[in-house]
Amino acid sequence: MSQTRARRSFGPVVAAGLVGGAVGAVAGTKHWVSTTQRQAVLDAQGIALDAPGVTALALVVLAAWGVVLVTRGRVRRIVLVLAALAAAGALPVAFSTRGSLPAGSSTAWPWLAVAGLVVSLAAAVGGVRLATGWPEMGRRYDAPAAAAIPEMPLEEQSNLDLWKSMDEGHDPTADRTE
Repeated sequence: MSQTRARRSFGPVVAAGLVGGAVGAVAGTKHWVSTTQRQAVLDAQGIALDAPGVTALALVVLAAWGVVLVTRGRVRRIVLVLAALAAAGALPVAFSTRGSLPAGSSTAWPWLAVAGLVVSLAAAVGGVRLATGWPEMGRRYDAPAAAAIPEMPLEEQSNLDLWKSMDEGHDPTADRTE
């Protein structure tokens, strides 16, 4: 695949992963039982009205996609694998939760959760393959390297020198030993 095609895939793949994860997370918080059947389900022991396991794993998927935006290289691919694993892990949780509901009482939320997780899983798997060609944040956004510490005592530095050293990541109060 050409570098240009891989670069162009970044936006759609990340958007699909984020939207799929968000749909899964929202669907996991909604009632998976219809209003007419809710009381019967509440009376039965051990049946949840929603799917907190799906929500938790979908939030992991969303967090992973957020990390993908600010990482590069091998770390980005590892995070995409984690996103795929979380989405794949949420699917059986969604199916088992839906299967525990009484017949005919289910709403559309379980199916929306599954659809969102499948989209996010496909995006993560595609991202693992395409990530090497994706754009990355510039190095200027990295944490500053060890800045040269001014040799002058703090009291002899001008305000401008102090501000410049703080811009470079140096904490002038950390060197004070009194």
